[in-house]
Amino acid sequence: MTRIVSFKPRLTALAVAGVLTLGAVQPAHAIFGIGDTVFDASNFMQNMMTAANTLEQINNQVQQLQNEAQMLMNQARNLASLPSSVLGDLRATLDATNQLIQQAQGLAFTVSQMETEFRRLYPDSYTAAISGTQMGLDARTRWRNSLEALRTATKVQSQAVQNFAADERALTDLVNRSQSATGALQAMQTTNQLLALQSRQAIQAQQLQITQDRAAALEQARQVAVQERAREVRRRFQGDGTPYTPAAVNFYGN
Repeated sequence: MTRIVSFKPRLTALAVAGVLTLGAVQPAHAIFGIGDTVFDASNFMQNMMTAANTLEQINNQVQQLQNEAQMLMNQARNLASLPSSVLGDLRATLDATNQLIQQAQGLAFTVSQMETEFRRLYPDSYTAAISGTQMGLDARTRWRNSLEALRTATKVQSQAVQNFAADERALTDLVNRSQSATGALQAMQTTNQLLALQSRQAIQAQQLQITQDRAAALEQARQVAVQERAREVRRRFQGDGTPYTPAAVNFYGN
């Protein structure tokens, strides 16, 4: 054993050299002896091939694990949500405009209540039961309704102008988030919030159009009512009896 250990590096070198030399001249299965050691070249080559295949399999498994880890990291990024949302700000600005409409004075926005008030204040014609005083009060109420409708329209316009600055900040923030999105979920959430901003602006435009159209409609209805009131006042002034016929008057009996 002592002799084998002392000559092990030299024997290994000789064995490798022998394998390289015998590879071209020896048969596939060659066994030869060096001193007290028997070296099987074919077995040695087979072991080397097995080790190489095993190493290749290990490398493949390591690469597969790395790919799976990268896939999990990508999935985590795709599932990561946005750290914040602008939906709260969008809802707040929309609620502010709704409150202006709900607080509007004058003719009610409720369909049933509005129809009742409109029929009373804007009649097709006046009956004899309605006094001149009541017609004057109704005319004053109609003028007040038109004024309040214009006031509401201007308030909604002012609120829309105030919302422009908030919308600009929200749009800039969402565009920056979209460009820096780390995954599909963040990109999708950013797109949804951009659509929400667009929808809120569309709703605000509808609200503004409604208040403006309402003011115009009430003013037109008031003018129609003014004409009908004037017609009724003129009719009452003229009366339904025999018209006055001018005649000569003799003050001294001549």
